[in-house]
Amino acid sequence: MRIKKIQLKQFKRFDDLTLDLGNEPRKIIALVGPNGCGKSSIFDAFEAKLKNFRNYGDEGNTFYSKALFYEDQQHISQSYSHNNSIIIEPSLITRKSFYIRTSYRFTSKLNVTQIKALPDMLSDRSEPISTIALDTRLESNYKRLIGNAQEQFEEGSQTYNQVKEALIGKINQILRSVLDIEISSLGNILKQKGQLYFKKGNTKDFPYSNLSSGEKEVVDIIIDLIIKVEKYTETVFCIDEPELHLNTSIQRKLLIEIEKLIPENCQLWIATHSIGFLRALQEELKDKSQVIDFSADDYFTGTKIINPIKPSRQNWQRIFNTALEDLTGLISPRKIIYCEGRDSPGRGGVERGMDAQVFNTVFAEKYHDVQFVSSGGNTELDQRSDIALAILTKVFSDIEILVLKDRDMASGRDTDEQARQLYLNNNPSNHRVLKRWEIENYLFDKEVLQKYCLSNELNFNEEKYDSEITDIINQHVKDNLSLIKNICGITTNVTPDIFKINLSKIITSDMNVYQELENCIFNRQ
Repeated sequence: MRIKKIQLKQFKRFDDLTLDLGNEPRKIIALVGPNGCGKSSIFDAFEAKLKNFRNYGDEGNTFYSKALFYEDQQHISQSYSHNNSIIIEPSLITRKSFYIRTSYRFTSKLNVTQIKALPDMLSDRSEPISTIALDTRLESNYKRLIGNAQEQFEEGSQTYNQVKEALIGKINQILRSVLDIEISSLGNILKQKGQLYFKKGNTKDFPYSNLSSGEKEVVDIIIDLIIKVEKYTETVFCIDEPELHLNTSIQRKLLIEIEKLIPENCQLWIATHSIGFLRALQEELKDKSQVIDFSADDYFTGTKIINPIKPSRQNWQRIFNTALEDLTGLISPRKIIYCEGRDSPGRGGVERGMDAQVFNTVFAEKYHDVQFVSSGGNTELDQRSDIALAILTKVFSDIEILVLKDRDMASGRDTDEQARQLYLNNNPSNHRVLKRWEIENYLFDKEVLQKYCLSNELNFNEEKYDSEITDIINQHVKDNLSLIKNICGITTNVTPDIFKINLSKIITSDMNVYQELENCIFNRQ
């Protein structure tokens, strides 16, 4: 099961909120934002839907209903119904549709004294009933491990040690990749050792109770998911703040392993503002995840729609700001590309160079760790990039600095493709040159202008374009803005730089113009 859309009406603190993930939702949905922004309320909505399938545990309508909670006298007489207040697509919900872990789950000790028949997992009452309820499932999970070992041993096809290794082998494989511990023994209830035992380095058979808080957190989550994924199929697994007690390195590794445990026909929802988890979402899991950013607006009041963010540098910087606050400035781009344009910044360091603004717009989503910076004309580019190389590479060891020039780099004299290749062959490998004369030769490409006209309901005059723009590669089109306006049917005045930046906003990775620019800049072709 993969959720496409959720609508919450008068639910908890929300008036009318819709989360729209599109027709092809991804496997991982990350809810990010500061404390109190409503992330956990999404899981409470899922939890409320499960009330249709179980007759125990209920926080009461005042916990879920906004009108009842705030005692709104105009609506106090209205009866609350989670079926009307919570609308989920797809709408077919079963007892296995949601599996939720709360952030309240600190099992400090295990002390099991007896084993008896356990209820079916779907009837297990140890699960929490809301995101503020305590999650105490570790003990029942331990009992299930022991029970499974006993059951398989009684079948007689394997020795007890073989059964034990099969049960804990997968757990240990993950523990070794995330931490430096592993389970050494399932304990022995008959000898009053009813808990898990571990080894770390040369230390063996120390009890679960001696693990650190972070180690317990990892063990708890991994065992829980390994046991539950066999039963919970077509399920949305929800974990509220899984980073508790964990440092950023472990957070990152843990999320990567959690994703591997979740079947492909399921979905993983996490509520987080952890640096480690955000890094995993930004890099290793970027193609499998969508991020819902609650920090961008007040989503409690009025009718609001949240869509997954585009993974641009600007969006990631805002999200990391939630986790790092004033330390966000320490997150530097991994690649700085100096290009031509106005070199003096605006207030607050805002980029004023048109070329840099265009490139940052075009490549923001795919190359979120790249920053284009305008640095004056052709000569200034070489000087300033050399200074930056000498200084920044000493401070940031993994930073890369490139120089990007227009093909009109010969002081107005014509330079053809042969001259371009000669320049590339006789200059350092961090130098790049556009295939076309300058940036306007890409922005005024027929492919771009047609798409712009279509999106703005303008009539594109293709016949006039073909007769006037005869060589988009080499023709000096920069000063032909009036002609371009006429071809696009624009009758009003336009500010040249703003118009060009708006053109750059519609250039996407499936367009030939994008691919040519990408090859010039990032592949040095």
